[in-house]
Amino acid sequence: MVTGTLHGVGVGPGDPDLITLKAWKLIANAPVIAYLAANGQDSTARDIAKPHIPASARHLVIDMPMRVEREPGERAYDAGAAAIAAELDRGHDVVMLCEGDPFFYGSFMYIFARLAKRYACVVVPGVTSITASAASLRRPLSARNEVVKVLPATLPEDRLRDELMTAESAAIIKVGRHLPKVRNILGMLHLAANAHVIVKATHADEAVTPLLAITEDKLPYFSTILVYTGAETW
Repeated sequence: MVTGTLHGVGVGPGDPDLITLKAWKLIANAPVIAYLAANGQDSTARDIAKPHIPASARHLVIDMPMRVEREPGERAYDAGAAAIAAELDRGHDVVMLCEGDPFFYGSFMYIFARLAKRYACVVVPGVTSITASAASLRRPLSARNEVVKVLPATLPEDRLRDELMTAESAAIIKVGRHLPKVRNILGMLHLAANAHVIVKATHADEAVTPLLAITEDKLPYFSTILVYTGAETW
């Protein structure tokens, strides 16, 4: 029996024009489009790719409950993988949309883990929010022998502090409600003045703000803090 191919396609950080040519070709010809929708809300990945999705495409929505506990998410990925597998078994190719890059903190990796051993899977890289944030800030992430780190704000405070102490630059992601912790650590390390918050990079309502000008105690989900700890060598 001939089965379909699963394509994990990165659609970039927000601007539909940042979708790669390869991703655009797959999306524009997809018989089935799959994507996550958090808590029944609209899908950001679908919204980014919307200008390129054909009217004839069928939509497979994976409803993802956003919880601290892992079990609800695991059940959602199980159900989503089963629905995609049913399409693949019918011989239909499936294009799964993923914000940024599928294998860089991307949701597609969890579907891939469940299906890659049974079906042909193709991964199409995308522009990440981190590189997009650096472009919006108009400052390189790193140069020459500088070390750049990607640090989830969800890390324990001691680990986050230690990692920041040994990097020339860092991108802090998943900030959200962890902003007070991040702000406190950067203050202790005398790095707050070297940090900028980029909210919704490349979206129409993108905002780039010095961390010291942020008065809130929580950031939107699609936020990145870029921190520069070393001297500029470029």
